Amino acid sequence: MKKKSLRFLCLISVITTSLSLTACNAAKNRDITKEPSSTESGELVSAPTYNPVRPEVGNNEEKKTPTEEPKKEIPSTTINKPVEKAPIKTESSNQHGTTSSNEDKTTEKLDYRNLNNTKISWWFKPNKLHVTPEVNMKIGFDLNKYDACYVGDTDKKVLYMTFDEGYENGYTGKILDTLKENDVKAIFFVTLPYLKGNPDLIKRMVDEGHIVANHTNHHPSMPTVTVTEEKFNKELKDVEDEYSKIIGKEMPKFFRPPMGEYSEKSLAMTKNLGYKTVFWSFAYHDWDINKQPDPVKAKKTILDGLHNGSIMLIHAVSKTNTEILGDVIKEAKAQGYEFELLKDN
Repeated sequence: MKKKSLRFLCLISVITTSLSLTACNAAKNRDITKEPSSTESGELVSAPTYNPVRPEVGNNEEKKTPTEEPKKEIPSTTINKPVEKAPIKTESSNQHGTTSSNEDKTTEKLDYRNLNNTKISWWFKPNKLHVTPEVNMKIGFDLNKYDACYVGDTDKKVLYMTFDEGYENGYTGKILDTLKENDVKAIFFVTLPYLKGNPDLIKRMVDEGHIVANHTNHHPSMPTVTVTEEKFNKELKDVEDEYSKIIGKEMPKFFRPPMGEYSEKSLAMTKNLGYKTVFWSFAYHDWDINKQPDPVKAKKTILDGLHNGSIMLIHAVSKTNTEILGDVIKEAKAQGYEFELLKDN
């Protein structure tokens, strides 16, 4: 009887040890297969994980975007300043994802049905050499085919300032003041909730010569909304309609994919709506309002990244950006750079 009990206890011990080892190995496997965060490598700057819903200060949890907002009657206004037309583009700028004036433009719709819808995240590799950075161009297709760009004219010392606006954090007015003081025009990529919530700021942007452009309704990863043409188009057209209510004119056809996520299929569908897709060749970690960069370091980061034709992505929710914007503009001009608006084809 004692021998049977001893064998039984040994068997229980073996089973327990085996289960512990299995659980331990499973935990190790989860750690091994965990996708590293973008900050671990420190080599590439990928698209920001910015969410257009204002988070609580001091709290990393973000509020959910309401599906519908109460509609307000917003008086329209007539703007006399037209959207600037395209200058002559050189062939040398064509290699960087800009469109040459020598290309034949056509209104024929692209057949996107069989195009690849694999999600691609935009990234660039920063350098301090003041030259166009390396970007993820090994994607199997030409950005120019879909009227997408990430730099402007690289033959001269020109910069293109762009702001992404998902929610208002109280700084846009000051940013507009600074731009006006320094005679700089910019593109503001806005979401539908931003348009509805800030019609006066939108009017001021347009009145002062800036371009207000499309950043979608719900800020989705664009490959996820290609399921139907109706769903995809609605993300952009709802923004267009609201802009027209506020301004009384059609929205300029510039588009920035939320989070920099796109696919060949989504680019084709965007072009079919008449849009130029605008990526960027400079950005930095400025979108987290709870972890704002040091102003001195931020200013150096921006100035180190200047290069001919740079499309600069800046988030207007940033307190740091608001504080250093004037100094950045003045220093860039002192280095011989000019600021221009992107052209629409």
